[in-house]
Amino acid sequence: MTSYVIEADGGSRGNPGPAGYGAVVKDAADGQVLVETAESIGTQTNNVAEYRGLIAGLTSLLALAGDGAQVEVRMDSKLVIEQMAGRWKIKNEGLRPLALEAAALARRLRVTWRWIPREKNKDADRLANEAMDAAAKGRPWRLSDSSASSGSSGAGAPGGRSAVGEAPGGRGVSGRGVSGAEGPGSRASAPEASGGRISGTRDRSAQAPETSARAGRTGEPAEGTAQATPTIAPPGSSTGWRPPTSTATSLYLLRHGETPLSIERRFSGLGDPELTPNGVAQAEAAAVKLAGKPYDIQVIVSSPLKRARATAEIVAARTGLEVVVEEGLREADFGAWEGYTFTEIQRRWPDELAAWLADPSAAPPGGESFGVAARRVQAIGDLLIERYEGRTVLAVSHVTPIKMLLQSALLAPLGALYRMHLDLSALSLIEYYADGPAVVKAFNDTSHLH
Repeated sequence: MTSYVIEADGGSRGNPGPAGYGAVVKDAADGQVLVETAESIGTQTNNVAEYRGLIAGLTSLLALAGDGAQVEVRMDSKLVIEQMAGRWKIKNEGLRPLALEAAALARRLRVTWRWIPREKNKDADRLANEAMDAAAKGRPWRLSDSSASSGSSGAGAPGGRSAVGEAPGGRGVSGRGVSGAEGPGSRASAPEASGGRISGTRDRSAQAPETSARAGRTGEPAEGTAQATPTIAPPGSSTGWRPPTSTATSLYLLRHGETPLSIERRFSGLGDPELTPNGVAQAEAAAVKLAGKPYDIQVIVSSPLKRARATAEIVAARTGLEVVVEEGLREADFGAWEGYTFTEIQRRWPDELAAWLADPSAAPPGGESFGVAARRVQAIGDLLIERYEGRTVLAVSHVTPIKMLLQSALLAPLGALYRMHLDLSALSLIEYYADGPAVVKAFNDTSHLH
């Protein structure tokens, strides 16, 4: 399997001052440069420019090789490497969004982090200096003659990458180009609120807030809005006009407990923060409820993300069951919006946000539309119903997948996602009958938290 090297750098003339970054993607086997990218980014600090260089390198590799590629990231910034490796905490709040964005990209790759001295980072350093020079002159970086031919990486060798000047948006790239950065975000129906500090580890990086339709984001209650807390009915009971004519497959849907990102109501998709102590307590309360009568949980399945798995494991410890991890239950990918608040997204991506709120087929930059996520969620829902027919199943997941399963059971349009609200650690219940339609028996039950 081909492996790669990313070398990245950034800096400013004055810190802060005219700033730029550079990054190269190389074949690890022979050192050939496959992609070269740089950008002048106006007035910024050294650390901001370094993170921007890292993000550009990761994004370039994903565009070139796709998810799962093996890469060693090399930088002469001790701060960025140690924070990304999880050994140093991020103390500068201004760097947090960039760290979240970089970590979300890194999770899609198999990354090792390596600090190198500046003299061994010549290609990226050269590009960063060209970009800084361009910033000082108030112009965008363009691929220079020296960039196309200098260095030991074979940049100008026959068969090397074809150089392209500036990509749309002013970002200079060469080779296969750069796709949008990944992140999450959604208004009334998909993102999970999460926010707060991150420790710099990739596992704790990007989570977006779940907020209510009223709040403008998915999952978190709008301020001053009362939330109903119906009590979940036991699997054997009927709330329809007539008794069921066959044994139901009961699917309980449990949203995970609180995370640091949900406290600050930040978009949380594929980011992987852990539960807060309060989140653990919420999961424990749900576990006590579900371990008793009349629930009789027989199977526990969970999203692969930490916040859901930790919640599921707490319930499993109470019920004596094993947790089966199902990839299809993961949260939607909110792309470049991961880790940002709704207000921050509205300021930075106003047009993209408006489109996303208006149309389930619109995706956040570098992310996943609700339409795409719905197909994945429907597939896992069908699988669970078939595999565990006639049994009582607990699925521990996130705002978007839970809402989508409920929306599908109600035969509602996908736009109904924007009209649902789910609290942290809330329970919902769908019963599926072989001889009839699905029945939503309960929604957003948080009685165990009071």
